[in-house]
Amino acid sequence: MKSIFLFVVIFFNLSLFSQSRSIYTNPKFNEIAISHQKLAIIPFIANVKLRPRQMKKMSEKEFYDLQISEGKAVQSALESYFLRKHSKGKFKVSFQAINRTNAILKKNNINRENIEEYTTEDLAKILGVDGIISGVLNTSKPMSDGASLALGLLVGFYGSTNSGNCIININDGKTGVLLWKYNKTLSRSLGSDTNTLIAAIMRKSARKFPYKELEN
Repeated sequence: MKSIFLFVVIFFNLSLFSQSRSIYTNPKFNEIAISHQKLAIIPFIANVKLRPRQMKKMSEKEFYDLQISEGKAVQSALESYFLRKHSKGKFKVSFQAINRTNAILKKNNINRENIEEYTTEDLAKILGVDGIISGVLNTSKPMSDGASLALGLLVGFYGSTNSGNCIININDGKTGVLLWKYNKTLSRSLGSDTNTLIAAIMRKSARKFPYKELEN
C-alpha cells in the first residue's frame, strides 16, 4: 500500500512539473534558422484577469490601456534580457530595438486588435527581420510597476502578482514555421515584477534556447 501511495505522489508531482514548463524546439531548427541574423520582439498579448469589483471601477479604455502596458512591459523585459546576453556573446543573432519595432508597427496601423490579421511572414517583411518573437501573458493582476501603480490609483490595489502563465514563441520570418515555444506556469518563486519574472523564465530555459547553440 505504501509503495502504491508513493507511486501516486511521484506521478502527481511529475505531472505538475510537466504542466508548469513546456519547451518545444523544431527538429529542423538548424536547417531553417541557419541564416537568421536579426529577430524582432513584438508586444505580447497580455490578458489581465481582474476581480469583478475591480472591473467595475475601470472604463473599457482604462482596462485596454492596462493590458497594452503589460504586453509592452514583457516586450521590454525580453529585450533587456536578450541584449544583455547578446553583449556577452551568448547568442548568434541580434535583436531589433523595440522602439523601432513599435514605431514601424504603428506606422503600418498594426495593433492588438488587428495583428492577428497579419501572418508571421507579413510581420517579418514589414519589420525587416528574419524571425518574430511573440507571446501571451495571462495573469490575475499586473506585474509591471507602472500598470500596478495605475491599477492602485484606479481601484485601490497596489502590488503585483505572478499567477498565470507566459508563452513565448519564435517563428521563422520566411515560412512562418514555429521554431521554438516555451510555456511556463508562473509561480511566486519567479518574482513579482516583469523584469525579474522574464529573467527567471529565460534563465530556466537557457539550456534549450536554440540560438545559443546555433552554428553558422
